[in-house]
Amino acid sequence: MVTPIQPKTERLLLRQWRDSDREPFSAMNSDPRVMEFFPALLSRAESDAGIDRQIAHIEKYGWGFWALERLEDQQFMGFVGIKHVTDDMPFAPAVEIGWRLAAPYWGKGYATEAANAALRVGFEQLGLDAIVSFTVPGNFRSRAVMEKLGLQQCDNFSRPGLPQGHPMQEHVLYRIQRRM
Repeated sequence: MVTPIQPKTERLLLRQWRDSDREPFSAMNSDPRVMEFFPALLSRAESDAGIDRQIAHIEKYGWGFWALERLEDQQFMGFVGIKHVTDDMPFAPAVEIGWRLAAPYWGKGYATEAANAALRVGFEQLGLDAIVSFTVPGNFRSRAVMEKLGLQQCDNFSRPGLPQGHPMQEHVLYRIQRRM
């Protein structure tokens, strides 16, 4: 196991997951507003399995999709981070940046602030050449965050694992290159 990186901003801490995150993460993943652009709401077991995957990634690499905590009150807000994409993605191997915040934290700049910290880890600490992000075309809130971060739309692709014709099958791919 490597020593985990835990980025911090003026308002936020990107940290390893805790057992106390499981309940609010599950509540977030069963909120139709939060999961609007995902194939389905997640059960508690599916949410817990997601946390377990993130913990394993962070333990292996020292970084990943971190739990997001607001410093002023130590409130769990969701997740933000960078991680390896699965091998079935058409642009693999790659590192993606992603986020999912509970609805009460939307529109306050938290996703952009935390994602900027994650990009700094990727480029400055890890020396990555590029980072990608992706979503369905209609997810304008996430696409706006990608554009604020400096990612540029570069391609569309069909998301593996979804049946042909599924409304969430088409995705837009964004990419940012390390600035030399």
